[in-house]
Amino acid sequence: MKNERVYRMAFSKVYPLLVQKAERKGRTKDEVDTIICWLTGYDEADLQAQIDNNVDYETFFAEAPEMNSNADKITGVVCGVRVENIEEPLMQKIRWLDKLVDELAKGKAMEKILRS
Repeated sequence: MKNERVYRMAFSKVYPLLVQKAERKGRTKDEVDTIICWLTGYDEADLQAQIDNNVDYETFFAEAPEMNSNADKITGVVCGVRVENIEEPLMQKIRWLDKLVDELAKGKAMEKILRS
């Protein structure tokens, strides 16, 4: 299974890369955290606990309090794949997060990123 490797990646290793991507484009760590919390339902303390506990992507999303009901409104292409067409639920969640951070790095307004 090709995706197993991705699912086993430690979220604590991916998180700084998401932050760096945003910061390189003038955005902030707080904005990345806001996006992650919006998508997953974690609060700031629980997000930090997941990072500190070194959980993998699979556990990170499995333990998410509640995926946002507007997450299905996230559309577009990440790594050449349309996120709305991904059939594997975990991979779709991972790509949703990637897409939201991409939108942040491209300068989109938070209201649009958070599908408000």
